[in-house]
Amino acid sequence: MTITEKILASAAGLDSVHPGQLIMANLDMVLGNDITSPVAIKEFPKFGKDKVFDKDKISLVPDHFAPNKDIKAAEQCACMRSFAKSENIQNYFEVGEAGIEHALLPEKGLVTAGDVVIGADSHTCTYGAIGAFSTGVGSTDMAAGMAIGKAWFKVPSSIKFNLKGSFKKNVSGKDLILHIIGMIGVDGALYKAMEFAGEGVASLSMDDRFTVANMAIEAGAKSGIFPVDEKTLAYLKEAGAKEPKIFSSDEDAEYDAVYDIDLSELECTVSYPHLPENTHLAKDSSSIKIDQAVIGSCTNGRISDMREAARILKGRKVADGVRCIVIPATQKIWKEAMHEGLFDIFIDSGCVVSPPTCGPCLGGYMGILAAGERCVSTTNRNFVGRMGHVKSEVYLASPAVAAASAITGYITDPEVFNEG
Repeated sequence: MTITEKILASAAGLDSVHPGQLIMANLDMVLGNDITSPVAIKEFPKFGKDKVFDKDKISLVPDHFAPNKDIKAAEQCACMRSFAKSENIQNYFEVGEAGIEHALLPEKGLVTAGDVVIGADSHTCTYGAIGAFSTGVGSTDMAAGMAIGKAWFKVPSSIKFNLKGSFKKNVSGKDLILHIIGMIGVDGALYKAMEFAGEGVASLSMDDRFTVANMAIEAGAKSGIFPVDEKTLAYLKEAGAKEPKIFSSDEDAEYDAVYDIDLSELECTVSYPHLPENTHLAKDSSSIKIDQAVIGSCTNGRISDMREAARILKGRKVADGVRCIVIPATQKIWKEAMHEGLFDIFIDSGCVVSPPTCGPCLGGYMGILAAGERCVSTTNRNFVGRMGHVKSEVYLASPAVAAASAITGYITDPEVFNEG
């Protein structure tokens, strides 16, 4: 079996499972945010349960329109707050201690290797970076998960990506996943598990792995997953996570496809509108003028992303007419960036620093685009109207590319600065 099949078999209490098999699996965490949770909360009473299945295995995170952007957002958050209080849910994170959900939960040790996690948000697949099976579901499935602590799954088949080598300077996990999506397409892994393996995995930081797993859904995948290694275990220990359940794929496990990728050959990559698969090299994109740069999100709002952006921006100025918005993904990351002096770099360069929020990624607030405007963003989707007006454009890129582009006013490969 593959690592994914082993995790699901264990959660279902079965000796083995196979692709296409329908199973009922026990859940280790059920997640919702301020957009999806109110719908689930409304459906919850229909299951006839007096209480949630486990107050410690549910996480509610107001992050999309929080801090509240308007009255409707305030009412959605109030609904979550009231439900969390009535059900005594321990993992409710109010503004001031919250953050972007997919950065927050691993940081707080609420998920670990071998877990089965569902979240009413498509980028729940992020936790595959630490060896968990995690996937996005609808709000009704979230309600069912809160009620009975189980979920139906069709066991996905797997695609393996054998990684070797290591990144060149300025290249990161964002470039890797954009390269892969450009290679296989937005439906290239439809309802499959994307498994990342090979000796090259060891060269990837945990933040790189989170970024890669986060965007598995952009290739249509059910999940993305990495093997557990020393870096994973060190991360889980520091986060105070519970004891991991470590699974690994058998040598004779079957895959629908196997791809070999040499990390050393990758270059800074940009995804043009209006699909993540529309990828081009940053160095070939220098004629594209931008109006805004966003550095943050559940994809690239971690401390290494902040440091990378600051490395490029230090001693330089954001171009006239460009708005550069920096959004650390959690309060902890925000505080780390502040104490490291990164905020001074950002502000001196002409950026604005936001509290943790998903805001601009989904066209919510904190960076909405007008008609005809272009944004280079470290977020994960660039669909029509994703960040504002239907006639605006979003270009997906790494923090290094976004920072370099903010300085020049055009999409820019950071290599042009010829840093050391």
